[in-house]
Amino acid sequence: MKIGIGADHNGYELKETLKKFIEETDHEVVDFGAHSSDAVDYPDIAFNVAEAVSEKKIERGILVCGTGLGVAIAANKYPGIRAATTHDTYSAERAQLSNNAQIIALGAQVIGPESAKKVVAAYLNVAWSGSSQRKVDQIVDKESQFLDQNFKDAAKSSC
Repeated sequence: MKIGIGADHNGYELKETLKKFIEETDHEVVDFGAHSSDAVDYPDIAFNVAEAVSEKKIERGILVCGTGLGVAIAANKYPGIRAATTHDTYSAERAQLSNNAQIIALGAQVIGPESAKKVVAAYLNVAWSGSSQRKVDQIVDKESQFLDQNFKDAAKSSC
């Protein structure tokens, strides 16, 4: 599987650890940065991972910041993306099994490297079961309604 990974400076070290771990499990990794521990804002990194997932350039994404919250919020702004902050194996599995989350987010200041590896393995070792398709469809439908309305509003204001 092709996995995108990205982090801000707070998550850089954990990202590097997870990148190596993922590669050792025979997955291909695409690194979206940060490429050092120099300060960098996370939104663009999260948007780039989300865009790559949306365009099917990668199959899943893993984002890391201090808490995992900011990168998840940013990624979820990208249409069609479902990103879940996870810090335990059960949540990581359920993110994929129940919610078809294409991205998980982790907090480097919340979870240690060994636990993070277990969370990532749990996420990558399960496939969307479709058991909650009805719920995911409701989310997708609501998002489409918002996007359609915003498009209509933008068209009206440009006239």
